[in-house]
Amino acid sequence: MATRPLIALDCDGVLLDFQLGYASAWARAFGQAPAERDPRAYWPMDRWEVERLAPERRVLFRAAFDEHFWTTMPPIAGALEACHRLHNAGFELVCVSALEFEFEAARLRNLRNLGFPIERVIATGNAEGERSPKADAIEMLAPVAFVDDYLPYLRGLPGHLHTALVLRAPNGSPNVGADLALAKSVHDDLAGFASHWLAR
Repeated sequence: MATRPLIALDCDGVLLDFQLGYASAWARAFGQAPAERDPRAYWPMDRWEVERLAPERRVLFRAAFDEHFWTTMPPIAGALEACHRLHNAGFELVCVSALEFEFEAARLRNLRNLGFPIERVIATGNAEGERSPKADAIEMLAPVAFVDDYLPYLRGLPGHLHTALVLRAPNGSPNVGADLALAKSVHDDLAGFASHWLAR
């Protein structure tokens, strides 16, 4: 049986809604959901009405980013349908996430429970540097395309690869500047990428 061509997908901001997950974690840690400050903000701390935390409260908040958190994040609108369109068109989908390895299985469970046609998650950690922390995984997978919503994670990827950037929320976005040349296509969301890719 012929192997399917592979498309690698980021998770937070592409498949799953980390912003809503963040608000849910805040509610679990402190007993009250934060009010929305700016729905077009890229970073959760700018989107939600939340204060900078003192060290002891930061520990409490970090504890909410547990197995439950990484298993129950909601999908981005349109992402599930986009994945099924790509899968039905003959592509294998793999999630490559800048997540700590201990939560790799939880992330896969989250995606499977939501009905995403994804059988594999690769957690790469999120160490910042001149080269994307996802670069080694992408080279190993050799996909035909890679979709992310964080421009620095397109650094150091193979030149022949189709790199697609999801712009998402514009306010405070890191998706600006000279590195935009690293993206071979730019989209509002995964649904936009799927339509672009399948129309080729």
